[in-house]
Amino acid sequence: MIHGILAAHAPALILSTLDFFPIWRYRARPLGWIWRVRHLISIELQNESGALNRVAGLFASRGYNIESLSVAATQDAAISRISLVTLGDDTTIAQVCKQLNKLVDVVTVENLTAGAHIERELLLVKIASDDELPAAVKQLVEKSQALVVLHTPPSAVIELTASGEEVNDFLTTLSSVAQVLEVVRSGVAGMKQGI
Repeated sequence: MIHGILAAHAPALILSTLDFFPIWRYRARPLGWIWRVRHLISIELQNESGALNRVAGLFASRGYNIESLSVAATQDAAISRISLVTLGDDTTIAQVCKQLNKLVDVVTVENLTAGAHIERELLLVKIASDDELPAAVKQLVEKSQALVVLHTPPSAVIELTASGEEVNDFLTTLSSVAQVLEVVRSGVAGMKQGI
């Protein structure tokens, strides 16, 4: 009953629930489309226990999903680099980058998507295969500059290093010509172009 009364008198009133607690918010004007764009963020931080947890916790506490995460030491063993892919509008991502900079362990934060950059992802895919790889698979591997890392019937493992989009296209095409048994992706690693 109350929902009907509120809806009739305040059409811009929104009801959302968080667990069992209802939250009422009023908006003065309709929300337009909020464009969620893919962003690749590079974070250099001190290589200490709990540092990655604090970065991931910042995203979790704000309700942002991490689409891809890749972490490794840099040329300096005391510094690690995180390559992180998330979705959001430019304003939200700028705010997240500012909040990341406030974390104690963080050395630098850079939104690589804002400029020219290089990104790569490693894919290992296991397919069903008899003694000989099908001709369509061989052609796809050659065309994509992939490698057959292991071929022990009844399966074969193919490796591809490419951009995320190229990896997705490769998987789509491969699944149409072979039975895909298992897929392992490293997550995106990236760096800006130039100095």
